[in-house]
Amino acid sequence: MASGIGLVFPGQGSQSVGMGRALYDAHPVSQAVYKDASAVLGYDVAELCFNGPAERLNLTEHTQPALLTASIAALRVLEPAGLKPAAVAGHSLGEYSALVAAGGLTFKAAVALVQKRGRYMAEAVPPGSGLVAAILGLAPDAVREACREASSVGVVAAANFNSPGQVVIAGEKAAVEKAIEAAKAKGAKKAIPLPVSVPVHTPLMKSAAERLAKDVEATVWSDLTAPLINNAEAKALRTVSEVKASLIRQLPSSVLWEDSVKAMHGLGVTTFIEVGPGTVLSGLIKRIVPDARTLNVQDPASLETTVKALKG
Repeated sequence: MASGIGLVFPGQGSQSVGMGRALYDAHPVSQAVYKDASAVLGYDVAELCFNGPAERLNLTEHTQPALLTASIAALRVLEPAGLKPAAVAGHSLGEYSALVAAGGLTFKAAVALVQKRGRYMAEAVPPGSGLVAAILGLAPDAVREACREASSVGVVAAANFNSPGQVVIAGEKAAVEKAIEAAKAKGAKKAIPLPVSVPVHTPLMKSAAERLAKDVEATVWSDLTAPLINNAEAKALRTVSEVKASLIRQLPSSVLWEDSVKAMHGLGVTTFIEVGPGTVLSGLIKRIVPDARTLNVQDPASLETTVKALKG
């Protein structure tokens, strides 16, 4: 199988009730992943993913293990195609799925870790006090400047540099609202509040990162079989010590997704396969590297299309 293939894994926001069900019904190897997750977490993960309710699925300490499970279940049905990725990456939470794909840690260890990550994130900021918004059509430096201007009323930062013309900001509600006004004054085309409960990738996550550090340290890790392009610096990582330090930096730091995709392309990735629910990342990748081929695996039909395309 020719390389030039990169695997990418979605983060929070890609979840929906019913995700992964068609693969689960069609592939026993996918069912085993849900079984493992349920054994670790102590509740029925398949039931939550397939039947919700959405309010429960959207709580970050449930969203994170659920998305990881759905993504790895999709990876397991893709693995018989014999892919040897040139690089892997994941958007925020998706970085943990990418690390499982690259052999950095076992799926069971990852599920236990992301449940704690979700809990620490939720506990770092009182419910309802944070806000997350996408700023469209404004240069990254201008978005950073809008955040600086608004920081007089509270914490606000550029959380995700997703694609040309799309930067997500997050922080304390009043400060984010002020930054939205400042961004509009600087010529932003649109500002859209997002249904994300926690202002992740801002300095408000420092306490969560400190708590997570102990669990990362207690987890068994291995060096990676393919380089991970990390969120915090968009650099290629391979060793355990690099990965552990990067995951702690990730929580209070911006997600440099646009730079990460460019870095993968620089390593020779021309085909990006989005593994797991949704096609959010495929859309972003098309805007970042317009000549890239994007494929995805989230149900039997997309699996079939992807495997055919890889053979062709």
